[in-house]
Amino acid sequence: MVSRVKVGDIAREAGVSSATVDRVLNDRDGVSARTREIVRGTARRLGYLPGSDQPDAPVRSGTVHEFVFLLPAGTNTFIKTLGRQIEAQAATREMIRVRVETFEGFNPQLLAARIAALPATVAGVGLIAQDHPLIRDAIRALVRRGCEVLTLASDIQNVPRLAYVGIDNRAAGRLAGHLMGKLLGQRPAAKVALFAGSMSYRGHEEREMGFRAVLREDFPMVQIVDTREILDDRQTAQHEATQVLAQHPDILGIYNVGGGTFGIAEAIKAKGARERLVLIGHEATAGNKQLLLDGLLDAVIDQNPRVEAREALNILTAAAEKQPYVFVPPRIQVVFKENLPED
Repeated sequence: MVSRVKVGDIAREAGVSSATVDRVLNDRDGVSARTREIVRGTARRLGYLPGSDQPDAPVRSGTVHEFVFLLPAGTNTFIKTLGRQIEAQAATREMIRVRVETFEGFNPQLLAARIAALPATVAGVGLIAQDHPLIRDAIRALVRRGCEVLTLASDIQNVPRLAYVGIDNRAAGRLAGHLMGKLLGQRPAAKVALFAGSMSYRGHEEREMGFRAVLREDFPMVQIVDTREILDDRQTAQHEATQVLAQHPDILGIYNVGGGTFGIAEAIKAKGARERLVLIGHEATAGNKQLLLDGLLDAVIDQNPRVEAREALNILTAAAEKQPYVFVPPRIQVVFKENLPED
C-alpha cells in the first residue's frame, strides 16, 4: 500500500523544512545526525517508513496520558500558532490526549487558581506564565501530587519543572542589540526605545537584559530613551508607540521583545518614519513576514513553534512513560525579507 503521508507532513511534524526531509530520505549530505534521527523517527511514526524504532518519540506502553497546555490569551500570533501546533501534533499520537486552554496572561491569581483546579487525571502540564510567587507556589503543589510540569517560551525559576522548552532569551536579546547597533551604524547619540509585553515574564526581562548589555558593551552611542509595556496587545502597542514617537521625534530605533509588533509598525507608518527608523521584533509570523516585505520591519528573531510543540509533547510523553529522552532545543534564527521561511 502507498502511504498517504507526504514529505510536507513529515516536515511539519519534525519542525524542519521539506528540503531537509528530502535530503534525509534520500541520504544526501548537509544534515546533522540528530536531525536525521528526528526526521526518520517522525517518518516512521507517521507510517511513511517501515520500522518500529522511533528515536524522536517515546515507545508506547499502552496507557493514554492526559496533558494540559495553559497559554496566554490575546493577539500574540506566535502563542496562537504554538497552540495550534500542539493540537495538530498531539492529534497524530494515540498515546496522549491533549487539551490547550487559554487564560488572561497578566493575572497570576487566575492562573494559579486554574493550576490548583486541574484534575488528578492530568499527567503533565505545559505553560507560558509569569514568574510570580503565586504561580511558583501552584506549580510546586502540582508537582508534589505527581504531575509533571514544563515551561514554554518563557522560563520560571526555582520550581521543580521537568524542562524549559524555548530559546535562550538573553541570547536573543543580545542578538537584537547587535542587530540594532549594526543597522544604526555609527550615528552619534542614536536614540532607541524598548517595548515589552510585561517584565513579569522572565523571557521578556531576559531579552531586555541581553539587549541593554550589548548596547552598553559594543554600541555605547546608542541610548535607550524610553521603555513601554504593551501587554502583547496591538492596540496598546500602537497607542504607546504613537506617544513615544511624539515625545522623541528624533528616535531612530525600536526593539519589541514580545507581541504587538503590528501596532508599532502602524504607528511608524502613520508618523511617516518608516525610512529612518529601525524596527526589530520577534517571531516570523505571517503578519511579521508581511511587515518585512513592506519595509516597516527590519528583522525578526525567530523561534520555531513546530519544534517547541514537538519537544514539549515528546518530553511530557517520555516522562509519563518513564523513558529517557534527549531534548533538542530550538534554535535562534534571524529573519530578514531576503530569507523569509516558507511557513
